[in-house]
Amino acid sequence: MKRETSSKQIVQRVWSYAHVLKDDGLAFMDYTEQITYLLFLKMSWELKDRQPSSHIPSRYNWGTLKRISDDRLLGQRYHQALRNFSGQPGLLGLIYTKPQSKINDPAKLRLLIEMIDKVNWSGLDVDVKGEVYEGLLARNAEDVRGGAGQYFTPRPVVKAIVEVMRPEPFMRIADPACGTGGFLLAAYEWMKGQIKSAEENRFLHTEALRGSDIVANVARLCAMNLYLHGVGMEDKKALVWIGDSLARRPEPVDIVLTNPPFGKRSSVSAVGENGKKQPEKIYYDRDDFWATTRNKQLNFLQHVWSMLKEDGRAAVVVPDNVLFESGAGEKIRRNLLTHCDVHTLLRLPTGIWYSPGVKANVLFFDHKRSGRQIASKNLWIYDLRTNKNFTLRENPISDDDVRDFVECYNPSNPQKRRETDRFKCFDCRELLSSEKASLDISWLKDDSFGNADNLPRPQSLSKAIIQDLEAAMKEFSAVEKQLNAKR
Repeated sequence: MKRETSSKQIVQRVWSYAHVLKDDGLAFMDYTEQITYLLFLKMSWELKDRQPSSHIPSRYNWGTLKRISDDRLLGQRYHQALRNFSGQPGLLGLIYTKPQSKINDPAKLRLLIEMIDKVNWSGLDVDVKGEVYEGLLARNAEDVRGGAGQYFTPRPVVKAIVEVMRPEPFMRIADPACGTGGFLLAAYEWMKGQIKSAEENRFLHTEALRGSDIVANVARLCAMNLYLHGVGMEDKKALVWIGDSLARRPEPVDIVLTNPPFGKRSSVSAVGENGKKQPEKIYYDRDDFWATTRNKQLNFLQHVWSMLKEDGRAAVVVPDNVLFESGAGEKIRRNLLTHCDVHTLLRLPTGIWYSPGVKANVLFFDHKRSGRQIASKNLWIYDLRTNKNFTLRENPISDDDVRDFVECYNPSNPQKRRETDRFKCFDCRELLSSEKASLDISWLKDDSFGNADNLPRPQSLSKAIIQDLEAAMKEFSAVEKQLNAKR
């Protein structure tokens, strides 16, 4: 059986029960979480002789659970198992952090166990296991009700970013808002093809990748995604941690690839190392930040800079407001242009995200030694937005759509870049001398403005204006509070 066929069949088989569990009120995100619990349990059982560190007490292992004939006892034992695993260290504790069994009908739990038991998961090729889980995560992203799409960056965009960044063996790659692990897995796939020694292979699978997310359920999915790709299988050393990345000073890494959450602040609370919920901070008073602001995207931009080693590199997805916002935004842009080589900006099209109307960009910069001289020389901007129309279903963005950007970026020899209609070069000294040091630059004529039918609805325009005004008022209030505190 072909690998592509087998993986699709397994995804369909695993997903078929999601519709049954929807009758119990489970969103697709909840369903994938429950599948993760059971799948990890099954694989631990299959690998128990090869990975003693992942050994689970016999009372709760897969072999015992599937032999319990009484549905009620099965449900009780399964609930006990989840609570027992939750307090364990390492990968086991991460997968089962604050678990909730949302399968209320023990008979349906048995159906899931029987379904998963039919597949010898550890015997599958690593790529097949990865494809199966990625298939589940992709379906998750389509679940508007569960809001899972906010954690899903379009895969063609992720692949293009990794292709131009070109991580190498023995590099440490981090994502401080890892979601389900798309960037980390793409970096892994890229580096896997460059492995030439056993030591490089060991480093790639155990030390190269690091991720964190403030949402426990999402960090769990990321850890399982890595695990099924053969990454981070050492039970005592989880590569993903749950918590507020912005609240602590990071260890330096070679490359950061990330799509931080948009919005002023999350609607969730962080889970601390003690397993208890901790309210997320609105402001982060860090001496390694250039500005104090409640704007989450600006804070993440500063955080990413602080994560980089000297000559470390970053690719960060940012919304449009980061490019032109005044106050803290301007201060951060000026410092970024001064202390880093901000060399490339990819303006992404709308219609590629599960949240409608999102306008985002990818900012590429390298950490440079601080000094008086401006580190940034030229900013190259690629416009993939103007006169580009994508939709998630009818016309999704593809690898071919980002191919020209990769070629223009010229990762093998960026000094030989050439301007095109969509790729232009701008002098960073001129950008610094301009009003607000704005990076919100466009030069192509938008054909939609010539057609009244394509203009945004008045309601959308008014909503956008109100949001901008509210954001500005909050920044003014923050500045006023800081001034009052100094008096």
